[in-house]
Amino acid sequence: MRDRLVAAALSGAKTSTTGLLAEYEAEGEALPEPGARSLLVDSGERGVAVVEVTAVEVLRLGDVGLRHALDEGEGYASVAEWRRGHEEFWHSEPMRAALGDPRFTVDDDTLVVAERFRVTERLSA
Repeated sequence: MRDRLVAAALSGAKTSTTGLLAEYEAEGEALPEPGARSLLVDSGERGVAVVEVTAVEVLRLGDVGLRHALDEGEGYASVAEWRRGHEEFWHSEPMRAALGDPRFTVDDDTLVVAERFRVTERLSA
């Protein structure tokens, strides 16, 4: 899956991503900030590009719009389809374990981190 998402980012089809605010909090991780750059790695842990955060917004899951869902580059055709895919992941046992809550579920009021980014540099293979 990682390689598919990396390919989508490299092609420009993927320019957004979404995470749970609760996950950032559970990991003690600061939210990304516009202008921050990071290394995009493939499934072999090889750096393939540098990406720059262009925008970050914390919003209710129920407020995520179609543009963000489409820009995730995973082929979603609607917000409902995007949400089903994300809820499946967020309700998975590994995610619940990471959050320390075996019964964790999301609803419209769950806060998510909607991040936009762009590829600034491709690294040679």
